[in-house]
Amino acid sequence: MYQHIVPGKFLPAALGTAMLACGLCATAQAADSSLTWKLSGFGTVGAVHSSNRDADFTTSPLKASGAGYTRSWSPDVDSRLGAQLDVSKGPWSGVLQVVSEQRLDGSYRPLVEWANVKYQVTPDLAVRAGRIALPIFLAADYRKVGYIVPWVRTPTELYGNQPLSGSDGVDLTWRWTSGALRNTTQAFYGRTDLNLFNGLRLQAAGIAGLSHSIEQGAFSGRVSAGTATLTTDLGRELFVPLRAFGPQGKALADRYDIVDKRVVIMTAGATYDPGAWFVTAEGGRTRTASVLGAYTAVYVGAGMRFGAFTPYAGYALSHAEVPTSDPGLPLAGLPPRLAATAGALNAGLNAYLFSMAAQRTWSTGLRWDFAPNMALKAQYERALPKQGTRGTFSNDQPGYRPDRPIHVTSVALDFVF
Repeated sequence: MYQHIVPGKFLPAALGTAMLACGLCATAQAADSSLTWKLSGFGTVGAVHSSNRDADFTTSPLKASGAGYTRSWSPDVDSRLGAQLDVSKGPWSGVLQVVSEQRLDGSYRPLVEWANVKYQVTPDLAVRAGRIALPIFLAADYRKVGYIVPWVRTPTELYGNQPLSGSDGVDLTWRWTSGALRNTTQAFYGRTDLNLFNGLRLQAAGIAGLSHSIEQGAFSGRVSAGTATLTTDLGRELFVPLRAFGPQGKALADRYDIVDKRVVIMTAGATYDPGAWFVTAEGGRTRTASVLGAYTAVYVGAGMRFGAFTPYAGYALSHAEVPTSDPGLPLAGLPPRLAATAGALNAGLNAYLFSMAAQRTWSTGLRWDFAPNMALKAQYERALPKQGTRGTFSNDQPGYRPDRPIHVTSVALDFVF
């Protein structure tokens, strides 16, 4: 359906997204007039500037480019368009959500975020099957809907380290009360197979976990734990020749490659929002025995509402819990040609380790809800990559230096319809 979309062009892909949802909407209505359905959508038109011209500021490692090196001002960091179709009949319901945003190949080809069917077994118990949002973070169900998020984007230090937002599988949701406390317990299981570009894939098998949310008055919170087995060809050009260097090379490749590697993630977060003001905090820990490493990330943010205006501020931190460099293969005693090859492999390994996102960021901004279902935001961030890494930045160039503050300015127009 999308073979005529020009990669990297936002409007054709975005229009394709809307046309797909509208077409399915009409099909549902024609198939059974007793169905109730709703078509809705959301989007962000944004621009981001970074003071560092030797790397790109991005929100996800699954994006091709950003602001800084590729271009001084970039629309690719936050801009997206999504459409959602909800259909229901009796205890049955279904949802389809399609999102167009920049991908790793630079295109804006739409991607199906959600596509699932739910059966309401009882008023408090439901089961779903299909493509489902992973209930890992506070903003799991709306992390891509900028209008719902008070700031320009969900904090990159935490959310950028977990770019996978869904899985293909099943989940079970049980809602129950304990006095005035409303509880939601969710168990999930599934897998995902993401086509990155040029045949490069990221696969996650055995995605399983448990999430529990609570609500009481202005307070809400969530704790989650999940695990999966990751496999990708990313880094194959490094790990295959490493294994040719005998037991030491094989040990390095086995330690750092991403083939059948278990990843475990645990998160906890809470929000208090009585209306005139709000405060939110969230943290998570990710561990895997691969070049992806292990992280702890936290953020805290708060804001005050003055009519249509909401000034806010926040702080975020991500910390690598493993070494961000490795001596690699020993070069002593190797013939000159092998020593040169081993040195290049060591440099390649450390380039991967350099990509771990250790960073501190202070931010402040202003949200203006100037019209129904529309908000204009402006945000400033002072990011400081630490621990000899590039932080949350990408496409780093030889002149890039960590441990120097980077100033990021963002403007975004968010809307829902």
